[in-house]
Amino acid sequence: MSEKLRLMAVLAHPDDEALGLGGTLARYADEGIETYVVCATRGERGRYFDVEPRPPIEVVAKTREAELRAACETLGVKEVSLLDYVDKDLDRADPNEAIGRIVTHLRRVKPQVVATFGPEGGYGHTDHIAISQFSASACVAAADPNFSPGGDAATLEPHRVSKLYFMAWPEPVWNAYQAAFKALTFKADGIERQAQPWPDWALTTKLDTIKYWRTVWRAVKCHKTQLSIYSKLEDLDEEYHKGLWGTQSYYRVFSTVNGGRKVETDLFEGIR
Repeated sequence: MSEKLRLMAVLAHPDDEALGLGGTLARYADEGIETYVVCATRGERGRYFDVEPRPPIEVVAKTREAELRAACETLGVKEVSLLDYVDKDLDRADPNEAIGRIVTHLRRVKPQVVATFGPEGGYGHTDHIAISQFSASACVAAADPNFSPGGDAATLEPHRVSKLYFMAWPEPVWNAYQAAFKALTFKADGIERQAQPWPDWALTTKLDTIKYWRTVWRAVKCHKTQLSIYSKLEDLDEEYHKGLWGTQSYYRVFSTVNGGRKVETDLFEGIR
């Protein structure tokens, strides 16, 4: 295939790119594939060191955006784009507007492969769930010549994504994450949600990213405002880090180029 290969990750917050699929981004950038990150928010309501009182929200936003860009540079990402939504408000965004913003990037960049959160949002985070829904919808809308995102983007040609993936963490990976960080929970509507591992039989794709675990760890450390969460990682031995970052798993939501039960080892299987 002579066409340039492109991967786009559509995510909710700064640090999703490193913790969620850092090994994937690093691997494909190293292979010469163009990698793009679209981030819905600047994580402005998230942790900011452990200082009190917290600085103004715009200070947190600027700081966390800078961390995102530094981490993506470490991972070899070609371009970082922001959708300009506010942290923890994403599920209340206007759907047509949010989908339109993602469609604009899909039509502009023309990735063959898109990756985002699964429908469970990892551990029930409402922003993760929202970006999963918006991203899947945008992949459909981007190919529809009758869908217009409005503004200057209305002139962009439709683009059909070949493959859409959800990040899918099996139980051993979740156990490793929670041992290294904390119990991953999110409270919404008065209910505490917890991580829901994917059963191994549901995983369609497993990538070998062991070569890039050090790169991922350097990217994680770019998120200095979050390091109190990651402090346990500093003392982990090499084998533990390899367990965290050495394999990345996905669920293939749709593919126009391949199928079947055989577990893939490449997101671009069927394309190259």
